[in-house]
Amino acid sequence: MRKFTPHAILAVLLCGAASMVLAQATDPVEVPDSVLQQFTPRTAHPSETVGIGKKLAGNGPIQSAVTVGIPGVDSLANWSDQFTEPGFDSNGNPQSVWPYTMVGAPPESGRTTLFEAPVVPVTLDLLDKNGNVAVTKSGKPLTFTPTPDVVRAVVQSPVFQPFTYLSGRGQFNDQMMRTQFWNRFSHRDRDDEADADDGWHNNLDPDVKTMRHMQIPFGFWVPVVDKNGNPVAALVDFGTFANLLFPPTFPVDNTTPIGAAELAGDITTRDISTFLFNNVFLISGTDVRTCCVIGFHTYDLEPGDSSNGNRDRRFVLNYSSWIRSGFFSGGFEDVTAFSHEVSETFDDPFVNNATPWWLSLDPFRRGVGLCQNNLETGDVIEVLSSNPVFPISMHGRTYHPQNEAIFPWFAFEPPSPALHGAYSFPDETTLTALSPANLKPGCVP
Repeated sequence: MRKFTPHAILAVLLCGAASMVLAQATDPVEVPDSVLQQFTPRTAHPSETVGIGKKLAGNGPIQSAVTVGIPGVDSLANWSDQFTEPGFDSNGNPQSVWPYTMVGAPPESGRTTLFEAPVVPVTLDLLDKNGNVAVTKSGKPLTFTPTPDVVRAVVQSPVFQPFTYLSGRGQFNDQMMRTQFWNRFSHRDRDDEADADDGWHNNLDPDVKTMRHMQIPFGFWVPVVDKNGNPVAALVDFGTFANLLFPPTFPVDNTTPIGAAELAGDITTRDISTFLFNNVFLISGTDVRTCCVIGFHTYDLEPGDSSNGNRDRRFVLNYSSWIRSGFFSGGFEDVTAFSHEVSETFDDPFVNNATPWWLSLDPFRRGVGLCQNNLETGDVIEVLSSNPVFPISMHGRTYHPQNEAIFPWFAFEPPSPALHGAYSFPDETTLTALSPANLKPGCVP
């Protein structure tokens, strides 16, 4: 049985480059890497990932208090709560109670949760009409591999390694969680500027797993080359990519990277797993004008059996691409996509945390913005041209994790109960005001 039907229709972000709409019947046109500067990279939004991993349609019954974990599923440690704010659901019906689920344990528990965080590098081949690895005009194979240097840089990034933030010292997402729920856990030394050893943390333990392999058939890709004709990036059709990444059948087989990793035990339902690519970006078909989606997070849903009490298995994971420096404007490079997807996994692991409709507008670019109704922390920021990333220097390089909107912004809480009254992390100046409230679908007042 097929598990994924591609519903992703990517929006055209910028006009131009019309001559680069490629026909499958002709040989692919090599796109110069300078073209990427014309486009604003982004991640896939929930409406574009319908069908991936067979996500749930909603949050289930509204709980009256904090609960520890969604019952009846086999997945990572999680907790549920709700907030109250007037708004409208996706169908325009009034709604005021908004349940949500996040990773780990509730802040009030004072417990530390350690997640295994497998990193699965994936080599990607672009195939020619005969099913062989295609080559550039200069004869270079169109193969894109996360090299050991790239994998090492990801493991040494602030997503996994401690850094000192305004909230204290720790991993990027642990400190994001502590910042946004600062008022909900005990600070034993009474020093708001210190990282009190109170016990409430959510940490990742990275582990590099076996390299996996994907091959994209002819007609569903576009190569990007540098001035010397060397291949530096791959633009791949979103639907084709997703179909070849996720296991296509029940039971799982090993013909896809995720299926092979599940069967080998490289990823489990208790983990936060990353499938890491090297400069592999997603577009619609072969239309370069739809460039570029650089990551998404979701989970792969597999049936349970008697060994786990017949509970559905949810493998929480993300696709993230390492981004070469200089490809895109705005500082989107190295781990920008990776940090975005892991942050959203922490706040919305099952991609079903609905919120009131919110509107994020770039004050410096007329008509550039985003309207959504979900708790996707990175989406709010990726449309902003001011402070979208937070440079961090460590281990001999400067990383560019993305700034994130935090929970009080989605809950429309004035003032914010987060540390320092913030609405964004780590840069508290990225978001200083809330979205207009009580918006109807499409962000209509």
